[in-house]
Amino acid sequence: MTEDRLQISYTKPLFIIMRIKSAYDKSERQQTGIHIRQYFICLFPFLLVAIITGCSSIDCPVQNTVYTVYRLYDSDGIETTLGDTLTIYTTRRNGTDSILLNRSLNTKEFNLPISYNDNEDTLFFEVKNKIETLTDTVYINKDNYPHFESVDCNASFFHDINSVKWTRHAIDSIAINKKSVNYDSATEHFHIYFKNRN
Repeated sequence: MTEDRLQISYTKPLFIIMRIKSAYDKSERQQTGIHIRQYFICLFPFLLVAIITGCSSIDCPVQNTVYTVYRLYDSDGIETTLGDTLTIYTTRRNGTDSILLNRSLNTKEFNLPISYNDNEDTLFFEVKNKIETLTDTVYINKDNYPHFESVDCNASFFHDINSVKWTRHAIDSIAINKKSVNYDSATEHFHIYFKNRN
């Protein structure tokens, strides 16, 4: 019997130690859970700010091509309409023609793209009526500079118009109204005056 009592006396402290260790582990797990919750609560505002700034909505222009705006005027400076058919084209670097405005009738105003590589654009204005076809060449000298909205957006090119020259078959004169070419397509860049062919 003494051996049985000894065995019980040895197992009882071991059982008590196990219960204490189990209670300690449970307490430690609860404290760890509390620490994780406190850590998450402290970290949550920073995560929220990171998510909001990481998903910023930068409005990149959908169409990042800039255009020059031409408006037609008569010799008295009054807005007018060209009754003839107007076609405008240019020659690409590879030598092929590119039509920019095709057979426009009753033209009052038109927009043309502007190159971003060349310092001078060459445009051919073909004015056609029932009797004859006249072609003028227009040379637009300009400076090109890149414009960046954001690193998330593609670069576009803005321009400063330096001068314009032209032949005088159908065109009487061209005046620069606005030198800066950018996304503003409401302002006319050129006032173009055609000769009276009536």
